[in-house]
Parts: sequence; C-alpha cells; structure tokens
Amino acid sequence: MIARLRVLRFAALAGTAVLAGTVAAADPSDMIAEPVAVLQGLDKITARVSDIDAPVGKTVQFGTLQITVRDCEKNPPEDRPEDAAFLQIDEVHSGEENIRRFSGWMFAQSPALSSLEHPVYDVSLLDCKGAATNASGSPPADAGNSSGKDAR
Repeated sequence: MIARLRVLRFAALAGTAVLAGTVAAADPSDMIAEPVAVLQGLDKITARVSDIDAPVGKTVQFGTLQITVRDCEKNPPEDRPEDAAFLQIDEVHSGEENIRRFSGWMFAQSPALSSLEHPVYDVSLLDCKGAATNASGSPPADAGNSSGKDAR
C-alpha cells in the first residue's frame, strides 16, 4: 500500500513538472504586437454578422458601439496559435453619456472566456494581423470599417 502511494505521488509530481514546463514555455514576452485586430460583430436584431478591422489606438463604430483596441498580440508562428487583444467598448446614444460595456482582454482561441455579451450585439476577437496595404503601399481607404453579411 505504501509503495503504491509513493508511485502515485511520483506520478503526480512528474505531471506537475511537465505542466510547469508547458506553462513556462508560453512566456508572454514572446508575443508579437500586431497593428490590427480582426473582430466579429453580431447584430442579434437583424442577424447580421460583420467582420471588423480595428486598428490599434483608433476607435471604430459597430451599431451603437464604439470599439477601441488598445493592444493586439499573437504568439510567434512556432508556438501554439493564440491571439489576444485589449478592448474597450462603449455604448453611445446621442444626447446621453457613453456607457462602458466592456474593458478587458479577449482571446481568439477561447471566445467564451471573455467576450462582449450585450442584449443587441455580440463582439468577439478573430485574429491579430499586420496592417493591410494596397498596391501603392498605403493602408486601404476603408481601414477601420466593418463589412457585414446576413446570416441565413
């Protein structure tokens, strides 16, 4: 019985060591900052799904929401894929004070962990990417806008 407990304790310690090694490999300082967050917005009233390219540091509009991306980072290509963005989302109605609906980190690979849940809108992170450029090397004129399609 004692020998069996020692084997179980050794197995538990070995598993903890392996887990600690996995966690240590995911060093946040290895994350790569990207200039654009790709978000997905859902208007629950119209069933319209929109992909939103939101440049870091700029505010984009989605319905009555103003979305500001403060940071967008992704793991290097050799690591497990993970994208994270720090977002601030305010609801704006004319003649009223802005209401902060969300402020925090969203994770593309774990959308249920942290996303905006609102009576009318859902917003989640899809990706962090480099700035898109057109043939002249400048950002496209519609950067920061959303394009949507009806869900059917």
